[in-house]
Amino acid sequence: MIDLHTHSTASDGSCAPERLVSLALEGGLSALALTDHDTLAGIERAREAAAGTSLRLLAGVEIEIAREAGEFHLLGLGLSDRRDGLEAALAKVRTDRNARNLLMIARLREAGFPVSMEELRELAGGEVVSRAHFARLLVRKGVASSTEAAFSRFIGKGKDFYESRACLALGEACALIRASDGLPIVAHPLSLGIRGPALRQELSSAKAAGVAGIEAWHPNQSVKDCRMLARLARSLGMAVTGGSDFHGEHMPRRKLGRTAGGREIPDELLDALALHRVGG
Repeated sequence: MIDLHTHSTASDGSCAPERLVSLALEGGLSALALTDHDTLAGIERAREAAAGTSLRLLAGVEIEIAREAGEFHLLGLGLSDRRDGLEAALAKVRTDRNARNLLMIARLREAGFPVSMEELRELAGGEVVSRAHFARLLVRKGVASSTEAAFSRFIGKGKDFYESRACLALGEACALIRASDGLPIVAHPLSLGIRGPALRQELSSAKAAGVAGIEAWHPNQSVKDCRMLARLARSLGMAVTGGSDFHGEHMPRRKLGRTAGGREIPDELLDALALHRVGG
């Protein structure tokens, strides 16, 4: 059992990188990818915790890609230590994210919602403050009944307090990941907001831009959809991956090593991923 999509306190997860590794070992996982949003800050801590154990730790990242409709998230899996270019680009992304956060704070305060950057940073505990942290703060203050409600009513794309932020273009992100010896993977592809021929065309274009695979197995998707996505990936000659998108107590229904339908994520997905490391 493996997990190729997880988050720690370095971005918006509740578990420190070391705790994440401990949970993976307790759960019998053979491999774990740490894929925090826009940062690699937790990688070394997780690597040190995994050293000398049976767990294979994959350095990873999750990057939002510029897109007008829907959401396009790209995983970078199996990064090496040759990642200066990626680190520099992610630092710029975080700077742009912080500027966006200040705009959101100002708009929320103007509307009478008392939120501050200090509160958000305390809640985040790491260098990345995301909309997920805004959602949790709005719940803490009684403005929203749940993080889902915070997104659907206040800060989701198209809602009153949503602010866009600068994102990397797909080709640039793929090039940075590959320059770091990693593989670019489309995360939870149904978040693109398209299906059928349009989805096939989008993923085919993504492959041409450098994407190596598709996260076909994700807990936000039905087992039926996951199977469809796996078939689509294989028909396009792309790798099939799977993850839990684990965030700890912030998303308690998501369990390490398990994906759609509570199914275990099999080791064979990691084996198949290795076949796409050259070319593709």
